[in-house]
Amino acid sequence: MATPNAAAAGTFKIGGDIEINRLGFGAMRITGDGIFGPPSDKAGSIRTLKRLPELGITFIDTAASYGPDVSEQLIREALHPYDGLLIATKGGLTRPGPNVWVPDGRPEFLLADVKKSLRQLGVEQIDLWQLHRIDPRVPRDEQFGLIRKLLDDGLIRHAGLSEVSVEQIRAAQAVFPVATVQNRYNLVDRTSETVLAYCESAGVGFIPWYPLAAGDLAKPGSALDAVAKAHSATPGQIALAWLLARSSVMLPIPGTSKVKHLEENVAAAAIRLSAADFAELDKAGRGAA
Repeated sequence: MATPNAAAAGTFKIGGDIEINRLGFGAMRITGDGIFGPPSDKAGSIRTLKRLPELGITFIDTAASYGPDVSEQLIREALHPYDGLLIATKGGLTRPGPNVWVPDGRPEFLLADVKKSLRQLGVEQIDLWQLHRIDPRVPRDEQFGLIRKLLDDGLIRHAGLSEVSVEQIRAAQAVFPVATVQNRYNLVDRTSETVLAYCESAGVGFIPWYPLAAGDLAKPGSALDAVAKAHSATPGQIALAWLLARSSVMLPIPGTSKVKHLEENVAAAAIRLSAADFAELDKAGRGAA
């Protein structure tokens, strides 16, 4: 059996100049329970990270708040100096405890977060830095202005946003070029359809987080299950294949701490859904939403 390769998903250029394979990796799950503290199996997380370039994954998404700090530190330990890899990270959230996420969009905090990520990743410039959340307690123009300064000062090469509306993207674009948008999106969660459509029209990369939340659609007898059997695949693989087929700007980042699960996810890059398969899944996903 051939080794799966993320290159089968096709490519996208972040910010118009950094080409990546469209199926990437989300590095949230390599940390401890509640995305807090070190992983229970550090060696396993390191093995998973080292496997990424071997499987053709060139786009890794992390955040200063994953751990916090743990995910970035493990990525550096396993993969530095990142030959051929784009390590994207995010800032703007504090972590008082497991499963607790608190936005902090004060410019001084965002700058400190970026500088910390630079140190932890061991780089002089972050290729893609994303504002994890727009903090409603801080004027957004202050947050956007800081991002503009990060770009101007060369601390980051490209900038993105997470969990935003079209109106917020437009407001940010008036201040700096938006290279990517990371919103929750999957087969059954389609609340960001208008954002995806806008990203397509603007050439902005769309990073769907929580890409494998198929829910009831993954159960035996469902449309997803039926298509999976027809392709000798798992429901999760078909859910990823559907995302990749949904849009040329779609950049799924399924995450795991296990090599076997990683290889299973990457195999989805080679699955080609028929027009009928895609339409059936699209209809079933909207009905389950």
